Amino acid sequence: MAKRKRQFFVAIVDDDAGMRAAIKDLLNSNGWRTRSFPSAEAFLQSMDGGEPPGCLILDYRLPGMSGLELHRELQAKGRAIPVIFATADDEAFRLLKSSAAKADALAVLRKPFDPDELPRLVKAAAQARRKR
Repeated sequence: MAKRKRQFFVAIVDDDAGMRAAIKDLLNSNGWRTRSFPSAEAFLQSMDGGEPPGCLILDYRLPGMSGLELHRELQAKGRAIPVIFATADDEAFRLLKSSAAKADALAVLRKPFDPDELPRLVKAAAQARRKR
């Protein structure tokens, strides 16, 4: 399993540097490789010729392109990356929760979230990816 985890990388897109660092530390301590980005645009630039992530942890509210807009753009380009949305905004949480299945999101988490839940969801994304 450790070898598979190393091959699987998780992208974290959040404009809050503290949140990015906390998520990165949590996932790294669980054996996952991570890369973090402060904006949707920075993430998209990394996708040009780079290794695609196996899972995307995506803040809903970002400066510039929103998390939902990024997810829709990736879908339109045929990039099926399992997405876990995260938001501290109650209204955005309700919106995402009600449309998560339609948006093809793996999960929607409210910040702050249970530190055991995120590694479980990333593991589920890795398992779903291996079944393809």
